[in-house]
Amino acid sequence: MRACIPLVLAVLCGLAWAEDHKESEPLPQPEEETEEALASNLYSAPTSCQGRCYEAFDKHHQCHCNARCQEFGNCCKDFESLCSDHEGFSHSSDAITKEEIQSISEKIYRADTNKAQKEDIILNSQNCISPSETRDQRDRCPKPLFTYVNEKLFSKPTYAAFINLLNNYQRATGHGEHFSAQELAEQDTFLREIMKTAVMKELYSFLHHQNRYGSKQEFIDDLKNMWFGLYSRGNEEGDSSGFEHVFSGEVKKGKVTGFHNWIRFYLEEKEGLVDYYSHIYDGPWDSYPDVLAMQFNWDGYYKEVGSAFIGSSPEFEFALYSLCFIARPGKVCQLSLGGYPLAVRTYTWDKSTYGNGKKYIATAYIVSSA
Repeated sequence: MRACIPLVLAVLCGLAWAEDHKESEPLPQPEEETEEALASNLYSAPTSCQGRCYEAFDKHHQCHCNARCQEFGNCCKDFESLCSDHEGFSHSSDAITKEEIQSISEKIYRADTNKAQKEDIILNSQNCISPSETRDQRDRCPKPLFTYVNEKLFSKPTYAAFINLLNNYQRATGHGEHFSAQELAEQDTFLREIMKTAVMKELYSFLHHQNRYGSKQEFIDDLKNMWFGLYSRGNEEGDSSGFEHVFSGEVKKGKVTGFHNWIRFYLEEKEGLVDYYSHIYDGPWDSYPDVLAMQFNWDGYYKEVGSAFIGSSPEFEFALYSLCFIARPGKVCQLSLGGYPLAVRTYTWDKSTYGNGKKYIATAYIVSSA
């Protein structure tokens, strides 16, 4: 898999996609900015560091996001919030550095033994389009994205537990979610199965060492609240959760929001509910997991820019997004996977909280790769 736009452009623009981040504000907001809206804003709002963190200095920019901009006093106004290497915890000695995040992300990457192998997935990515074409809603790919997937993957415990969760949600926001006893048990089963994996053991060990969690049970309980706790995106209480939004997908105001998971995409495409339109970016990894930013129609609703890992295990995505939410809540989180940089952005949900004022995860998605 290779980038279908020049690599220098990918680095410069960061291929930044944003997702409903205005929703996380405590006060009412105008029409929410979606992933695709910010993709367009990259070309019209050069005063932000969104997708530009630590880029090379360019004298033509109105403000800067390079490593020395603070020294020269010419940073963009959101440099600190988007590009800071440290996230304060209780005090500076508890901060998780960018280098530590990159190190643990590499360990998680190596630990993902449940990921797809090259022979397990055959993709047909077909037509790559330019950023200016993402709003066209034109189907430029006559064939499905997935030519073949080895479904034996889905019999692995974490995959099976993950798939069982996908039909527990109503995709339209504004309709409250009400979990049955079985559905609540399925959440517990998923958490139990992923905690058996080397991926989640690496993550817990790291966070425990960082004084974020005192016990494994405390970590599991927090993950359950963080990802499965319900909050309101629409007019009814409890109509959304981090898991539903990021992995299963939602529809709000006639558009697809979230839906960043390849397994969900494949299963819906297989049922004829997803129509793959095109892609804007295909990552540099020559094995799985890789990254694809694509356009598609989900049973009548369009996704203008949706980034997703391809071929990763459920625990891998869950671990990386959780790491970023814990270490860089509401900010860009700079990772390293197989020697390649990758950035993930999370947004917190400020309107309702759980245990000791903690915020729910509103969304997590891939911001950029180079």
